[in-house]
Amino acid sequence: MTELFNQKLQTPLRKKLRKDNPSAEYLLWMYLRKKQLDFRFRRQFGIGTFVVDFYCPKAKLVIEVDGDTHYQKQTPDQYDVERQRYIESKGLKVLRFTNLDVYRNIEGVIQVIRDNLPPAPSLVRRGRDAQE
Repeated sequence: MTELFNQKLQTPLRKKLRKDNPSAEYLLWMYLRKKQLDFRFRRQFGIGTFVVDFYCPKAKLVIEVDGDTHYQKQTPDQYDVERQRYIESKGLKVLRFTNLDVYRNIEGVIQVIRDNLPPAPSLVRRGRDAQE
């Protein structure tokens, strides 16, 4: 059976992408890292043969930051359409933002991400307290 996540063949590519992070992705990462939204996000994460910008396993949420080449076109190219279709076929939700969204409205981007996360694990009551 083929691995779905982080295939070994992609390791060098994922490392390179993390090292050469575009500034918009780096800025967003500063808000996502270290469970600042109560969920762990991974960056440059492999899903099938694709590498996504950010992935939250518990929320099954993929976040893509589209660079200059993406928003110069009127419509998404066939590769992006097929890629998103494949990712969604695995039961994952995809949120897309442009570099400009991140630069000009990072708080709005973070709010959209929060709105697409389930209730925070730290807010879920456990044990005897949950039964009361």
